[in-house]
Amino acid sequence: MTLPTLLDIEASGFGRGSYPIEVGLARADGSHCAFLVQPLAEWTHWDPKAELLHGISRARLKREGLPVVQVARWLNDELASVGVAYSDSWGYDNTWLSLLFHHAGMLPAFRLEALRILLDERQLALWHATREALVQELGIHRHRAGEDARLLQLTYLRTRELAAGP
Repeated sequence: MTLPTLLDIEASGFGRGSYPIEVGLARADGSHCAFLVQPLAEWTHWDPKAELLHGISRARLKREGLPVVQVARWLNDELASVGVAYSDSWGYDNTWLSLLFHHAGMLPAFRLEALRILLDERQLALWHATREALVQELGIHRHRAGEDARLLQLTYLRTRELAAGP
């Protein structure tokens, strides 16, 4: 079975003025990766509560983050042939993705869809408990883009198996 490609974005905060700080992917083959995004000079919003969740400092982003154009190119290189990636927080992730591509002066070569469209009612009913069980079972560090994308993919797979029954 081919797994759906999942995308997750961590951000400087929520709401007006927030911007992407880390982009992660879980690929169809089960591998996953993530890249920090170097903030642009005009990206000044910083929510200390968000930093407590993801554990990424603004200083670290400036030091280790990749330029916006490089991250946008990487995403297009990764996802153009796939055509679609899925997100569990489409409203937020799509906004941050659009901001990233806008400032890179590029258009995405893929579309982002809501993960929910792949789930049936049985999977939705099992989702929360299954995700939390996987976090415990695998010791996943939440609120990091690559790990969260992989967690979403594993939760999708496990809920699909559970919903299918014996």
